[in-house]
Amino acid sequence: MIVLKLGGSAITDKDRAETLDGEALESASDAIATALEASAEPGNPNLVIVHGGGSFGHANASDHGVTTTEGSHDIDAVHDIHGAMKTLNGFVLSRLIERDVPAVPVHPFSTASRDQSGRLELPTGQVETMVSEGFVPVLHGDLVSHAERGVTVVSGDELVAELARALEADRVGLCSTVPGVLDDDDVVIERITTLEGVADVLGESESTDVTGGMAAKVAALLDLDAEATIFGLDELEAFLAGERPGTTVY
Repeated sequence: MIVLKLGGSAITDKDRAETLDGEALESASDAIATALEASAEPGNPNLVIVHGGGSFGHANASDHGVTTTEGSHDIDAVHDIHGAMKTLNGFVLSRLIERDVPAVPVHPFSTASRDQSGRLELPTGQVETMVSEGFVPVLHGDLVSHAERGVTVVSGDELVAELARALEADRVGLCSTVPGVLDDDDVVIERITTLEGVADVLGESESTDVTGGMAAKVAALLDLDAEATIFGLDELEAFLAGERPGTTVY
């Protein structure tokens, strides 16, 4: 079982609101389709995809002041943010389906929630059944109902972590705009075992990001039992083929 995250920055132009990077999404879709065709069990993908918000979700969330902790009861905010993410999800699904990947949508806003303490509750029975029936569920960063705060953002990284635990994933991959976690000399760090060891090189995102950037990604991955890998788009096919490109977090 593989849980794969397509970073929002990797498939959109994160500096321009609601702008798709069509070439990058096509490349990612090609790599996924090629990997599934080459699989020993082509009718049993055992793959769950999560994509980030990129310039669709983050721009709208920033405009309305909604983050993973700051909520809103504004109905316009709900429809703007969730609507933008459904639009991006539609683009991702269409590119995958064009390549015969049996992709199906799962919108976290319809299933997940946070309690008063902010703990995410993500029922995964639906996703498990989809996978067992040969589908590839495609989730995305989204809004979730949040007790006493209206709605808050759930990041793709949070979803990846929850899915990896619930589905007992063997491998977790985060496809990004960079070839891995980079040190101060822009050299890929091959392995990360503690957050403290790389805290000084995990800076903030240069673009609008309401979910914590690379530091949040690494922290979430270190909490998992499964081996996780952060890599660039050019290495997606290699990752799906079983290789360990980029940075291994475990």
